[in-house]
Amino acid sequence: MSALTWLNGEAFSAFGQHIMWSDMIGNTIGLAALALGWRRSIWTWPAQFLSGLILVGAYASAQLSGGVGKQLLVIAVALWGWRQWHRGSRQAQDGSIAVRFASWKERGLLLAGAVLGTLAVGGLFTLYPSLSWSPWADAYIFVGTLVAMVAQARGLVEFWFAWLLVDLVGVPLAFSSGLAFSGLVYVIYFALVMWGMRDWWLRSRTPALEGAPA
Repeated sequence: MSALTWLNGEAFSAFGQHIMWSDMIGNTIGLAALALGWRRSIWTWPAQFLSGLILVGAYASAQLSGGVGKQLLVIAVALWGWRQWHRGSRQAQDGSIAVRFASWKERGLLLAGAVLGTLAVGGLFTLYPSLSWSPWADAYIFVGTLVAMVAQARGLVEFWFAWLLVDLVGVPLAFSSGLAFSGLVYVIYFALVMWGMRDWWLRSRTPALEGAPA
């Protein structure tokens, strides 16, 4: 039995939901990556890379092309984000990335990219229904994840708001796609996002905190 076959096999069942190994392991690592991002640790990026690698198999088994594409983007952006944070960590007093609020121009670019990207990807999925059984929700999560990771790589507090918006659609889509563990993790993500948002918000508004231990 290959590693991919094992990862896409059933780990256990609970409350009528079948939990796959790839879904459980990939999302557990993803949860750790988000916690590391909250602490502004550069290790968030290797964790996101590994999580994306494992979740490609989970989404492929659920026939969610948008999810597969999202994880491929996670892998690519994780490499870029690691480079960005590695450079930025040299500027912070405590060895961690400095964070800030985006400028209005940056917010406009992120919003425009999210809207245009969702329209483009959703349109593609609509033209080719075999790519996704839920084209617009899939496209929304696909693009929203990319926007969130780009904002995170740039150390923008808005990164947390982007994840909140992704969660609003990600939770019901995951459960309806048979990825119950993904749905559960999205709920936990919500709590971590709220705590992480508060921490980054305070650090962006109080420069003295940037020299405090992370």
